[in-house]
Amino acid sequence: MFGPESTGKSTLAQQLADHYKTVFVPEYSRIYAEMQLLCNQPLTKDDVLDIAHGQLKLETELATKANKILFCDTDLLETKVYSEMYYDGYSPSLLNDFAHQKTCDLYLLTSVDLPWVADNIRDKPEAREQQFNIFEAALIKYNKPYEVIKGNREERLQNAIQIVDQLLNKTK
Repeated sequence: MFGPESTGKSTLAQQLADHYKTVFVPEYSRIYAEMQLLCNQPLTKDDVLDIAHGQLKLETELATKANKILFCDTDLLETKVYSEMYYDGYSPSLLNDFAHQKTCDLYLLTSVDLPWVADNIRDKPEAREQQFNIFEAALIKYNKPYEVIKGNREERLQNAIQIVDQLLNKTK
């Protein structure tokens, strides 16, 4: 999953994992940010590498439990995009290197057509359209295969299942 905040990435990752009877990797940056909030610590650019390493660790651990396919709520390219947006273009070399690697077979770019839902982490409801464009530009820049997912929750799931099934049929 890939895209701006509050666009249904977590929900879709869980739904797809359930549908394909596999596991999904949660968004480590959310876990990390919530821990920082509990300690009254704001996120800074110094946290970006900790977030990246945490995400990689989760992906590595859960890949061994996956049933042929692993859905990730986010990845290091998403971490890179957010780092650049929030910290004036800052992107550690780990994230830059990752952006140039083939790391997954497909990105599902979630559209901003769902209502924004506030929580203690999300902070830019007015910027989702602009963020969507930034996320899509990153996929294009780094030549990543992607499909845009739109619609209500059920439409998104059905669309994603159709896209994943097509991908799975190509790789057989």
